[in-house]
Amino acid sequence: MPEEARKDQEPPFLNTVEAAAWLRLTKNTLEKMRVQGRGPVYRKHGRYVRYHIEDLVDYSKASLRRSTSDAD
Repeated sequence: MPEEARKDQEPPFLNTVEAAAWLRLTKNTLEKMRVQGRGPVYRKHGRYVRYHIEDLVDYSKASLRRSTSDAD
């Protein structure tokens, strides 16, 4: 991909703070969800946790509910 095209695009990977903001959660909530295995899938790039934007979209779509009585 040409360098000019890459500069215009948002990076596909977000750190924990950015991913939490995208989901409208706090950083601590997202971290707790990760520890409990309840949050979106994530990737480890070395020692860094990264969330791919498509994984956040998929997580959000999987969380759709029509009623408060819908099962988790």
